[in-house]
Amino acid sequence: MRLSPFPVLLALAAFVFVAAPHARADIVWAPGTGWRVEGGVLATLSGEDGRNALDLMNKARAAEEAHSARSAIKLYQKVAKRYPNSIYAAESLYRVGLLYQGRKEYYKAFDSYQDLLAKYPGTEKFNQVVAEQYRIASQMLEGARPYVWGLFPGFKNRERSVEYFEKIIANAPYSDYAPLSLMNVARGQQKLGATEEAIDALDRMINTYPRSVLTPDAYLKIAQTHASLVTGPYYDQGSTKEAITYFEDYLILFPGDSGAAQAEKGLADMKRVLANSKLIIADYYFKYRKNYKAAKVFYNEAITVFPDSDVAAKAKTKLATVDALLEKQPQAVPVQSPKPGEPKKKKRFWLF
Repeated sequence: MRLSPFPVLLALAAFVFVAAPHARADIVWAPGTGWRVEGGVLATLSGEDGRNALDLMNKARAAEEAHSARSAIKLYQKVAKRYPNSIYAAESLYRVGLLYQGRKEYYKAFDSYQDLLAKYPGTEKFNQVVAEQYRIASQMLEGARPYVWGLFPGFKNRERSVEYFEKIIANAPYSDYAPLSLMNVARGQQKLGATEEAIDALDRMINTYPRSVLTPDAYLKIAQTHASLVTGPYYDQGSTKEAITYFEDYLILFPGDSGAAQAEKGLADMKRVLANSKLIIADYYFKYRKNYKAAKVFYNEAITVFPDSDVAAKAKTKLATVDALLEKQPQAVPVQSPKPGEPKKKKRFWLF
């Protein structure tokens, strides 16, 4: 027997109707009345469970107002554990996070906020929670020490702050905090000496949020980070070329940006290094290999990389010497390939 879809649709509509107040409901606290539900009475638990949850919430807030943070935390945690489907659960986890944060127990605070976002992603306090997570990560990046039991300062932990910023990006990839967090990931990795990871974070920033107000700064930072890897003209110039590319992109894409002067200086420094590298290679071919043609190629490249510079002037002087030597060299006579000989006639034998 086939059932009509109408009862199913009716039941679904009824569910939406009942669940709608829950989406709009919020709880507020006042000193005289305690916690109360606004905008969705049906969202809270009814009967004994509802009364017990509300009683725990009021006891927790009373302990909080009495500056007994540990007692308040335990009571709020009971609400979240015993009544996870109530409207009070998300608020209780939020209060736990705030209390731990006030005690500088940053790990527990962040975990409480993360638990809230994982279990109640539609919470009305979403933006506030992400903002508090960002505040914790930022403080730890600047060297704030997480406390143990709210009494003893622990060790600085910038590695954990980088992890927290990555979680914020995953929690709210389209918020204003995501590009900010990526920039802080790069800064944190640089503080930790992980330059390649810093470059990766800046590259993600540029590609993921190309229209962010922070994108110009990301271009400049990634160029400067590549430049920091350059060890001079005698070594591999891969980082030098990358730095030149990003400095040039920055100046083309953001010509009026405040960092233009830094970019121009950085670009000139990198071009000078690369041009000097070409000059050194050319000198090697000229002095030690007497390969004037190869030397000429690299002197020309040095001029092309950074024209109108002191390096280009040196290259031009040496290039003139090379050209003079090349003119004195005897021109090699082209060797003509021998003409193919006529095929030998086959011998014939005659029988008489």
